[in-house]
Amino acid sequence: MEPKNAAWLRRCILALAATLLCASGPAFAQQAPAAQRGLTFVRVHCAQCHSIDQVSESSLRIAPPFRTLHLKYPIETLQRPLSEGIIAGHPTMPQFRLDPDQVADVIAYLKTLER
Repeated sequence: MEPKNAAWLRRCILALAATLLCASGPAFAQQAPAAQRGLTFVRVHCAQCHSIDQVSESSLRIAPPFRTLHLKYPIETLQRPLSEGIIAGHPTMPQFRLDPDQVADVIAYLKTLER
């Protein structure tokens, strides 16, 4: 049998975890499946340099936060460069090419950042 304090502490931790899940879950749960897949893609391939959310700074200073891309270009215009391969004007940006499904998913996610 465990002491009363340990049981109370475990209940508090579970309540805190449930609160955190509820607070962060709805935004992700409300996204369309394509946007969810796009978020997964940019987390894996882009987040090491770019900010991929609404608030954080990019870890690489010259990498624009994704939330500002729509201020520079209509997001739909990125479809072609993403599928043909983006070549950046600086050496730290890798050249890459996405398949059509990946392009659609990333575009869907980038559109969620326009809000």
